[in-house]
Amino acid sequence: MVKVLITGAAGQVGSELVKLAPAGFDAVGYNSSELDITNAQQVQRIVAEQVPALIINAAAYTAVDKAESDADRAYVVNEIGVKNLAQAALALGIPVFHISTDYVFDGTATAPYKETDPVGPTGVYGASKLAGEQVIISSGVKHIILRTSWVFGAEGNNFVTTMIRIGKERDTLGVVADQHGCPTSAASIANVLWQLAKKFIEAGELPWGVYHFSNSPATTWYGFACEIFKQAVAARLLEKAPVVNPIKTSDHPTPAKRPAWSVMDGSILVNLLGCAVPGWQQELSAVLHQLK
Repeated sequence: MVKVLITGAAGQVGSELVKLAPAGFDAVGYNSSELDITNAQQVQRIVAEQVPALIINAAAYTAVDKAESDADRAYVVNEIGVKNLAQAALALGIPVFHISTDYVFDGTATAPYKETDPVGPTGVYGASKLAGEQVIISSGVKHIILRTSWVFGAEGNNFVTTMIRIGKERDTLGVVADQHGCPTSAASIANVLWQLAKKFIEAGELPWGVYHFSNSPATTWYGFACEIFKQAVAARLLEKAPVVNPIKTSDHPTPAKRPAWSVMDGSILVNLLGCAVPGWQQELSAVLHQLK
């Protein structure tokens, strides 16, 4: 059995990584109370005890708005915690797979972001995640940094679970229609990371670096919400869909500035793995089935 250490195992992606571990892999998952990645000594001890073939880091500070007033904590988790994992992996000579975000970009593009496009986060969350990327790269550890976007799943708080809750409480709501991105299921992120893990174990090597991955096609939060309600009614999670009104970002001010454009070009990873990109509508259907 190939042992893989997974941090943040109680989160959206972490729980899917544990659940979807392929045959031949032993997914050893730690939640944040069992393994605090900001504690360097604890990280070193557990990694040395487990001796995994690789580490997948699904632990992160992801409260985008809260990060604006809680910057110290965001950086401790998203930069220092990642540095601790990179150093522990380096000591064992094993790679780190790390999940990053579309928020490393400023959102002013009009074409899908490529891995080589200049970064420029507009808020603390994105800046702290970029710092985590940079600390992995500068550590010298072998790494895959997987940037993804608009993550949803049956676990935890996300746009899908929030919309289902609001749909039960309200007859009408406004949803932002001028931010563009690709909703991505936690399960499809987990599956791609496992495909990379299999490729690494089989070949003993990978083309290391930064990759983009998200489900397709691009939409807006408004478009995403409309599809959630349509499918939720069909799945009998909701009796009826609320009326959804498209609004502008300026109509819904938030502490953190959101990128207007979060669409990323994932073709390099798709070509590397030779896999088709799942559609987010299909992934949404699977998540709603789980919620039911």
